[in-house]
Amino acid sequence: MRHPLVMGNWKLNGSTHMVNELITGLRKELSSITGCDVAIAPPALYLSQAKQALAGSRIALGAQDVDVNLSGAFTGETSAAMLKDVGAEYIIIGHSERRTYHQENDEFIAKKFAILKQQGLIPVLCIGETEQENEAGQTETVCARQIDAVLNTLGAEAFQGAVIAYEPVWAIGTGKSATPAQAQAVHKFIRDHIAQRDAAIAQQVIIQYGGSVNADNAAELFAQPDIDGALVGGASLKADAFTVIVKAAAAAKKA
Repeated sequence: MRHPLVMGNWKLNGSTHMVNELITGLRKELSSITGCDVAIAPPALYLSQAKQALAGSRIALGAQDVDVNLSGAFTGETSAAMLKDVGAEYIIIGHSERRTYHQENDEFIAKKFAILKQQGLIPVLCIGETEQENEAGQTETVCARQIDAVLNTLGAEAFQGAVIAYEPVWAIGTGKSATPAQAQAVHKFIRDHIAQRDAAIAQQVIIQYGGSVNADNAAELFAQPDIDGALVGGASLKADAFTVIVKAAAAAKKA
């Protein structure tokens, strides 16, 4: 049985005070919840501080991006070896904001996936279509292309122990969200697509939903058979809101 994962992507938010305050709140709220894995991804500058604040808790540390190089003359970048060294486990790659603002293409993101696997870290591969692509009926085509960049270079076995986050771009930070039925249909397509290469790996891969997940819609989303938790943006910046989402994921998989 797949174990759901709820991961908070803090994006470009944080301060030394906020990191300690939010993690203190999360530790208190989440201490008694079981049945769901939890991770947070603060900005890279605060990873070491966050790791110390998380010590002894059940909350894992994640990061928001990684470079394709392990070392060298790459000013401003952060390597997989560095992330591993500071204790990060889950690494987000392919987020639509990286694809859009930094022009990262599928092949480049597949290289990031490869370097993370090589270093024993867990890739959280974000995929999803724009509003224009959605309206044109291209959702499945786009998702398949983004997954195939990894499948065709690394094989289905690369998804063993990895995470996929389906995030329709039109739902990220907009207040819009796919209906549970819409999200489930895409999640099932993703799982079936991987199953064409390896059914066993497809069955175990965690597929999160992301895109304006909040306390109001989380339970209904997690009730769907192929939705294994969430990659949470804005709601992860408030301990109480994030806790409601974690509780919903834990309850859905116990049902």
